[in-house]
Amino acid sequence: MSVDRATDSAEGSSRSTGNHHNQPQPTPPLSRYESQKRRDWNTFGQYLKNRRQPIALSQCNSNHVLDFLRYLDQFGKTKVHLRGCVFFGQPDPPAPCTCPLRQAWGSLDALIGRLRAAYEEHGGSLETNPFGNGAIRVYLREVRDCQAKARGIPYRKKKKKKTQIQPNVDQPIPSSKQQPSSASLAA
Repeated sequence: MSVDRATDSAEGSSRSTGNHHNQPQPTPPLSRYESQKRRDWNTFGQYLKNRRQPIALSQCNSNHVLDFLRYLDQFGKTKVHLRGCVFFGQPDPPAPCTCPLRQAWGSLDALIGRLRAAYEEHGGSLETNPFGNGAIRVYLREVRDCQAKARGIPYRKKKKKKTQIQPNVDQPIPSSKQQPSSASLAA
């Protein structure tokens, strides 16, 4: 037995076999957003497959997306008072009622955003994206307004704060922006 072979057999248990290039590298864990997007995409795909007449993703349009959003309402946790309810328009009703639970507008809006991104990541074009269709935006706006009225809290878009630029008092004002002196007004 040669010295090289003895060394190889003695170190064999602690040395790598040189086969490490064939082993798959562990993928980094997905972010919360990415894992939610993947879960939403898979859920939508299952919804299309489980319909009475299954639909391929390539055949999906905005009507299928609207049907999916309505289907999700049955799993909602947000109480939306109906017009005939005595608590309609009250933010904090004092007693329970029989009004339905629905998906909250914010949840639906976030869901559509994730599905819109997932559609494009899976090869769909921006122009044919059923999640970006105008009908979806109209539906979401109606849901938002309906839920705001039912709760008695109108939805107001948050306004961006305007930052005012104030001149630095340490620097002199350029002569073109200086106020005319009283001597120049008298002339």
